[in-house]
Amino acid sequence: MKEEQNRMGRRGFLKTMGAAGLGSLIATCKGKEAGQSGAGEAESSQPVEAKKYPQVPKRKFGKTDIEVSCLGLGTMFNLVDAQIVLRGTMSWGVKYWDTANGYAGGNSELGIGMYLQKNPDARKELFIATKASGARNATQLEERLATSLKRMNTSYIDLYHAPHGADDPAQLTNELKEWTESAKKRKLIRFFGFSTHSNMAKCLAAAAKLDWIDAVMTSYNFRLMQDQELMDAIEACYKAGKAIIAMKTTGRTTIKRFKLSIETDGDKKLVADFRQRGFSEEQAALKLALQDKRISAAPVQMENTTVLAANVAAVVDKTELTEADRQVFEEYAQATCSSYCAGCAHICNSVLPDVPCVSDIMRYLMYYNSYGDKAGAREMFAQIPGTARSKLLSADYGLAEAQCPQHLPIAKLISEAVGKLA
Repeated sequence: MKEEQNRMGRRGFLKTMGAAGLGSLIATCKGKEAGQSGAGEAESSQPVEAKKYPQVPKRKFGKTDIEVSCLGLGTMFNLVDAQIVLRGTMSWGVKYWDTANGYAGGNSELGIGMYLQKNPDARKELFIATKASGARNATQLEERLATSLKRMNTSYIDLYHAPHGADDPAQLTNELKEWTESAKKRKLIRFFGFSTHSNMAKCLAAAAKLDWIDAVMTSYNFRLMQDQELMDAIEACYKAGKAIIAMKTTGRTTIKRFKLSIETDGDKKLVADFRQRGFSEEQAALKLALQDKRISAAPVQMENTTVLAANVAAVVDKTELTEADRQVFEEYAQATCSSYCAGCAHICNSVLPDVPCVSDIMRYLMYYNSYGDKAGAREMFAQIPGTARSKLLSADYGLAEAQCPQHLPIAKLISEAVGKLA
């Protein structure tokens, strides 16, 4: 009975909101998305009164007294033309905005700047995180930060990530520490951390021992929950008071439409059980990640108001996933492991020293196949050094495939990536 009372899901969420609530906002947003957006929306960019809409719950940011929305907006897309999404997040209290210097060729940060120029009072309500894309030293960090501040029309960043995509604890240098302390002293950043897609466990374990790192942003989903080394590293960071930011919470795969090609009991149960209860698989996966109270926030890429509404519904809903639900996810993770790169780049790199980019390519292929971000995936692929790209099709991936814990068909996927991304 209690679970029935608490359960909202997407259908219940829409019913609760009613004609004057979420449904009407989505209709309005869709109209704007189809017609005027970006700069042409200046007169209508103010957020709808928050009291009319459920507000996303907040959580403590690590050991600080600051609270952030547990659902964040991931912005790896052009926000200049998606101002209505920013307006929607303000309505529902999704006020953790995650971006990067390199997202959408700079148009992600520029879109935030456009919004703040029109709505300057919104800045004090927001927690903005950005990343120093491609920076390798203090000079480049300084340049990236200055650019980000100017683009976003703000005098400070709440959380600054560098490196953007750490894959080795050795990247957490004394130079980085000194620059961080200087930037904080100058009040250009409030908190400092790094993001990591590869070798996450090792990077997080190192961060747990460094008092100048306030936060870590890591891939985290039902698949990676099976990695005990990563879970131990997350626990170490949590005990050390680091804010833990979860990304890639849906566990999307590298192989396009992989789940449609399997017929396991776990797959059928995942789809049927959660949909019967009013959740999509993506909503349930997000709920599972956020059910881990060690997570401060989970930024999710939400390029339109329909996706935004679905994620808000999942987070506002109070249903707790059960151990049986967890088991369904575990079975599904095991059944589809050969479609998912877990980011253990050190394994591939140790046997493929001439092409130390396999893990990155798997991620770019995921963006292409599962996210539909073809242009972004190609742009990132183009940044791989030419010496490595020239060897991709001639390299022998046999040993890497033999040692891959996920049993990925690496050679086949690399060939696919070259064909689609080169």
